[in-house]
Amino acid sequence: LSAYTTDQSLRQLFSPFARLIRDSQTQRPKGFGFITYESEDNAQIAMKALDGKIVNGRLIFVETAKEVEAPTTNMNNNKKLEENTQTESLQNN
Repeated sequence: LSAYTTDQSLRQLFSPFARLIRDSQTQRPKGFGFITYESEDNAQIAMKALDGKIVNGRLIFVETAKEVEAPTTNMNNNKKLEENTQTESLQNN
């Protein structure tokens, strides 16, 4: 790094890798965020260094983000549901 690098410029450089989650209506922080690291080793070091620390007066917990599977639709199940709905509506008539 340049001798002219400041804490602020370093934070700005890495800010694209950090994302604070905000409420879509109020734009207030929800109380959690995500940080992306170049390597698993760097992520582990940061997790160990920061987990259980107090930041801005609050105890923080640092964990690996879990992948959330997108809901999948099964065309066969949709077809069966549609057939059952049609059968029920015919029975009701």
